[in-house]
Parts: sequence; C-alpha cells; structure tokens
Amino acid sequence: MKRTINDILKLACSLALGGGILFWMYRDFDFGSVREVLLEEMNWWWMLLSFPFGILAQAFRGWRWKQSLEPLGEHPRTSVTMNSIFLSYAASLVIPRIGEFARCGVLKRFEGVSFPKSLGTVVTERAIDSLFVAILAGTTIALQANVFDIFFSRTGNNIDRMLYQFTTTGWVVTTICAVAAIILALYLAKRLYIYNKVKKAFEDVMQGVMSLRKVSNIPLFLAYTIGIWASYFLHYYLTFFCFESTAGLGTACAMVTFVVGSIAVVVPTPNGAGPWHFAVKTMLILYGVSANDALFFVLIVHSVQTLLVIMLGIFAWTSLTFTKKRLPSQD
Repeated sequence: MKRTINDILKLACSLALGGGILFWMYRDFDFGSVREVLLEEMNWWWMLLSFPFGILAQAFRGWRWKQSLEPLGEHPRTSVTMNSIFLSYAASLVIPRIGEFARCGVLKRFEGVSFPKSLGTVVTERAIDSLFVAILAGTTIALQANVFDIFFSRTGNNIDRMLYQFTTTGWVVTTICAVAAIILALYLAKRLYIYNKVKKAFEDVMQGVMSLRKVSNIPLFLAYTIGIWASYFLHYYLTFFCFESTAGLGTACAMVTFVVGSIAVVVPTPNGAGPWHFAVKTMLILYGVSANDALFFVLIVHSVQTLLVIMLGIFAWTSLTFTKKRLPSQD
C-alpha cells in the first residue's frame, strides 16, 4: 500500500510539473488558431518524412540492446526486443521512466531473460547515451559560440540584457526543472542502493553493466549509438521545414535546440512535456523566431511525435499479444 501511494504521488507530481509549465506557457495562447495552422499553413510532407527516422531511432536502440545482451548468454528474438522498446516508450508516457523496467519485463516474460541482467545493460546504455549527449552538447556550444556573438552584435543585445529580460516566472520554471532533475537523480540512486541489497540481484545487475566489455563488435555498437542519435536529430530537424518561421533556420539552430531539448527531458514528466516545450521555445526565440510561432512549433511537433510513440506502443502491444513465449529449451 505504501509503495502504491508513493507511485501515485510521483505520478501526480510529474503530471503537475509538466502541466504547470504548459499552463504557464500557453495561458494566453489562442488555441483556436491551431486548426488553421494544421490545415492551411503546415507542410505535412516534411512531418511524414520525419516519421521513419523516429521509428528507426527506436529500432537502432533495439538492435543495440540485443547486442548488449549477447555476452550474457541471452539471445532474445529481434521482434520481441524491438516491440519491448516500442512499448517502453509508450509506457513512459503514462509513468515517466517506467519504460526502462517495462522493456526488461517484456524480455523476462517472453524470452526468459534475467530481469536484473537486462536492467544492468539498460543502465550501461543510459550511461553511454548520457556521455554521448554531453559530448554533443559541448561540441555544439563550442561551434555555435561565433553564431551567438554575431547574433548579439547584429541585434544590439548582450548576455546581461538577455538575462535582465528573462522574466521572474522564467527563472522560477528553470529552477523547478533543475530541482526536479536533482531529486530524480537522488531518488534513482537511493532506489538502486535498496534494490542492490539483495546480493544475487546486485551481481546480476553488475554483470549486465559490465557486459559492454565483452561485446563482440564494438564498432557496430558505436554505429548503433550514432544511428540512434542521428535518427533522433533527423526526426526533429525535418519538422523545421513544416513551418515557414523555422524552415530557414538551418542545421546549426536545429542542433542547438535539439541538444537543449534532449537535456530538458531529463526532468521527469511524460515524454518531457513542459520542460521540453519551455527549453526549445526559449532557444527558438534566441534565433529570432517570434514567441507565438515558437509556441506553435513546440506544441504541434511534440504532440505529433508523441502520437507516433503511442501508435508504435499500440503496434507493439498488439504484436506481443500474438507472440508465443519462448520455451526454456529453445535457443
């Protein structure tokens, strides 16, 4: 009962945080004009063209995970591994971060894969992804330093003036997001410590964490990792061409907003709703997009891409419904 109450409270806080940020951002927004943008102003071909990359990003993650499990003697079916990834993203829309456990549970149920071992590989994957994003963020900021200088010189702005123009509410939202991210990190660390009290589970998790050292094809593993994030970027970047206000911004702006958005989703809200909108909208304004156009962009892009995640989750759930469990004697 205590655990259930805690889970409900965590979900409520997550929804309240994301909903509160969205309410603040769109409190004076004319939602009636969204229909006009969707039906008359958007170029939907670019949105449709971005969909395969959204699917491919999750597919690359499935292939990489399957490769991570092989050194542990686990060889799940590719179809089940892929569906577990699709389902995990959809599950995280309901309860943030639950997808990591959901995909391990799918492999346990259908393939008999050790839950602690598979969880260990997920921990390793997340660490690698975090390092990759950190490197990407550092590189992007370094390469864009001159662009920011040009922007400030042409507009007559400077950092001090921008910080002065940053509203009190904006600072409050930023602070809340940062605090939420810190609390999440401390919570996960505490849960991991409690979970690892059981020696056998700890050993299995660590075995999964260390599995990367035994991956037979490191270049392929790195290629999958690059493929994941390249697909994520293209899935996002192609949506720029859907709107007149962002079509001419270029890859540099897309990379900056992509990196900032990727960092923002660390805050535990469903699919990053709220923090992602706030972060990307703020950066688009920095690049000269009007506040109203930026609000249209983040609202529509996030909503459509979330719908794709839901559709993939439904597909995975349906597919798994007709999937037979692997017998222990099967390879």
